Parts: sequence; structure tokens; C-alpha cells
Amino acid sequence: MALSANLFLRQNQSLVMTPQLMQSIQLLQMTHFELVQFIAQEVEKNPLLEFPSNDAETGSDRDGEDEGHAQHQAEDGDSGDALSGDWYDNGGEGRVSHLGDELDANYSNVFQDDGAPQRADAPELLSQWKSMPGGSEGEGYDLDDFVAGQVSLRDHIIQQIPFILTDAADRLIGQHLLDQLDEAGYFHGDIAEAAERLGAATADAERVLAELQTLDPPGVFARNLAECLAIQLRQKDRFDPAMEAFVSNLELLARRDFATLKRLCGVDEEDLLDMLTEIRQLNPKPGSGFEAGVSEAIMPDVVVRPSSDGSWLVELNPDTLPRVLVSQAYFANVTKNGDDHAFLSECLQNANWLTRSLDQRAKTIMKVAAEIVRQQDAFLLHGVDHLRPLNLKTVADAIRMHESTVSRVTSNKYMLTPRGLFELKYFFTVSISAVEGGDGHSAEAVRHKIRALIMQESPEAVLSDDDIVDMLKKGGVDLARRTVAKYREAMNIASSVQRRREKRALAKVAGF
Repeated sequence: MALSANLFLRQNQSLVMTPQLMQSIQLLQMTHFELVQFIAQEVEKNPLLEFPSNDAETGSDRDGEDEGHAQHQAEDGDSGDALSGDWYDNGGEGRVSHLGDELDANYSNVFQDDGAPQRADAPELLSQWKSMPGGSEGEGYDLDDFVAGQVSLRDHIIQQIPFILTDAADRLIGQHLLDQLDEAGYFHGDIAEAAERLGAATADAERVLAELQTLDPPGVFARNLAECLAIQLRQKDRFDPAMEAFVSNLELLARRDFATLKRLCGVDEEDLLDMLTEIRQLNPKPGSGFEAGVSEAIMPDVVVRPSSDGSWLVELNPDTLPRVLVSQAYFANVTKNGDDHAFLSECLQNANWLTRSLDQRAKTIMKVAAEIVRQQDAFLLHGVDHLRPLNLKTVADAIRMHESTVSRVTSNKYMLTPRGLFELKYFFTVSISAVEGGDGHSAEAVRHKIRALIMQESPEAVLSDDDIVDMLKKGGVDLARRTVAKYREAMNIASSVQRRREKRALAKVAGF
């Protein structure tokens, strides 16, 4: 068989992930903060992109006002000349003296120091006056200038160390131990290793640590929870042998094994309840009152409000919409001379693609949010008990998009509703079958029902998992006992035995 080269014409379809398509997909799943950063980077490297500004409009309006004012002055030129001739010409001083002679009064300046030299005597007061809202050159108050600085746990402790550690070597050890303090106020370092690194004795490091444990807030520099509670009890003069045994066996308290605790502490039930009350009043995280970072508020991407016709008004939050413009005028002016035409053409193509991608992103978010609101209308009206089971496929089929697109849209996007602020993924829950083939129930709604049943139980009638299953079946929810136990543990709710012990203990404490 002879080998030969042949030419064939073939037509096929293929999906190619272009860089522009990958960029659109990435924009779809970005949060508001990430999107702002991305757009800022694009504006920095693309000369045809710019942020919109109201300065031009404000300037044009101001120019118009100035022109109107000038025109008004031109129309009233005669009166203006008359005023200028009366008061603003060089003979004004003669007229003032002439008036003084006629009225038998002296209008000359008797205060020779109220001119420029006086204003120069206190320039700092002048600058303060100008910064006031009523100042001639002031821009008003900036409230951020009056906000008190946030004191961290480290700064709070550094201010106290000089009062308890007078020796320079002890201060150096204390500074080193402070560097190993976590946000909760616990010390997680090794005393022997710290002493060896600083060339000090281990006993000196232990002594310094004991001194640091007396600082405010109480319980700081503890190495574990038991030591943290013990430090606070010592400062309250309540660390007796019974309390020491109680603190040393916190695992029994976690298991609600009060009988063993009474035996180890050597106290009766009444004293044990008093000790439990004191433990509950202590702070297990002394450093929690000092924030380590600045908390940022969540910006909702979609806002839902009730409409006058009884429906829901769904709109995008204007504060989260990206604003970027393509400067066509700049492109035309630069390319007029033929310089860098290829580079600017590529920049123009990328800028147009970015604006179209941002517009498509907003439209996609709007479609998904509107369909979620339509599906969860009962939740918005009546609350979490009426939250419907919903999955990505249902929404994707309704808006004729792929499930992956809906998944990207719902990631890290938030919706502000009359019921509160929710992530879009909150509305997607699995379906739990109903009794006798009725409509399914949302898993989140079932968790809410379980939590409500447990919160309403009394110490004498604590509900077991089987009791909760029976009560849910009466409400039309078919749920297995192991599923109830799984939901209960996920909500950090103890078992019926532990809840019975805790509720009885709390009831007795309340009775005292």
C-alpha cells in the first residue's frame, strides 16, 4: 500500500476556554471585596479604563453657576458701578472721614493690632478655626479623627508590666513571654526553652510568669483552662481545696457527672451548685474582650423589599455594583497620530470585554436572586418554618443556566431581606420526606423545629430523640431517630440525659 499525503476538510465543534471566558467565570464567583481589588488592578494597568467621578459634573454645574452669576452682574452693570463707585474706589477713605465729620463720630481704626500681625500671632488657632464647619476655608469635621484608638491585648499588658517588673532582666523575660500569648490570653510557650534562649534561670522565668498572671484581665497568661479559672478564683479569694478539686476535674463537669464531682470535692449537692454558679461567672477566654483585628461589615449584593402590590421587589445593591468606564475619547486622541495603535487596540478590546463581563455578572446575579425569592416566598412571609427544600438544579432549569453557574453565583453572595441578612446558599437545603406522601420539608426548617421543641421542654419532661421523632411525625415530618441525633449534635445540643441533669441543676440554682 503506497503512502501519500491527502487534504481533507473536516468540521467539528469544541469548547475552548479562552482567557476572556476564564475571566468571566472568575468574576462571577468573586466577592465584593475581591471584585473591587481586581477592578483596581485592571484600571492601573489599562490606560483606557477609569473610575467614574462626579468632579466633572460638579465642575460643569459650578461653571454654569459662575456664568449665570457673571451674566447677572453684567445685566445689573449700572448698579454694580454705582456700588463700586460708592464703596470700593480709592476715595473710600475720604468718604468715611467725611461721614465721620457729618455724624460727629470717628470711624478710623482705633485697634491698630487687629490686622495681619494679630492673625499671625496664633497660627494654630487660625488653622483650628478654619477647620471648623463655619470656617471660611474649612471642610467640616472628619468624625474618624475623633474615634478613640483600639487598644489590643498586647498594648494593655505592656502598659502594666513596668508596675510589677522593676528589674530590666525581668522585663526582658516578660516581653519574651508576652510574644507567645495568643488572642484568648493563653500562654502556649515553653518556660524552660524561653529561659534557655534568654540565658536566664528557669526559676526566674517561672517567677516572672507568676507575676504576669496577676495582671488584668484576670486569668491572662494561663497555660490551660484549669489554670485560667484557678487564677481568677485566687483573685476572688475563693480557691479553697474543694474548688481546687472541682477545677482539676473539669472533664467530669463537661460530662455532667455531678455525682463523681460531689464525691471528689467532698461537698453536698447544694455546695456543688454554688460552686457551679461561681464557675459559670468566670471568663474562660480573658483576651476575648480585646479584638485582634478590624471587623468588616457584610455588604449585601441583593436587596429584597415588599412591593405595594404584595409581591417582592428584588434589586441589586448599588453600593456593591462595580463602576468603571472606557475612555473612548482618550483612545481616539492617542491613536489619531498612529502611535501605539496595536497596544491601545488590545487595551480597548480588554476594557470592552471587562465591562460586558461585569454587566453579565450583574444580570446573572439578578436572575438567580429573583428565582430564589420566587421559590422561597413562604419563607419571606412566614419565617424559617416555611423554608422550602431547594437545589441548584431547580434554579438552573428555571433560569436556563448550568448548575455550576448558579453555584458560582451563590458563593459568598448575600441577600438582605425583611427576615435578615442571609447568604444565597442558605436557601438551598435538602428535602426531607413528609408523612403520607405530602410535600417535602426543608432540612433547615426541620432543624429549627427540633431546636424549638428542645427549648420548650421542662426539667421534669426532657424529650428523648424518640420523643422528638414522634412529635415531628405528628407535624407531618418523617424523620429517623439517628437523623434527629445527627441534627441535634450538629446544633451542639446535649443528649436528653445530660440536658436533664443540667436543667435540674439550673432550676435549683434559680430557686436559691
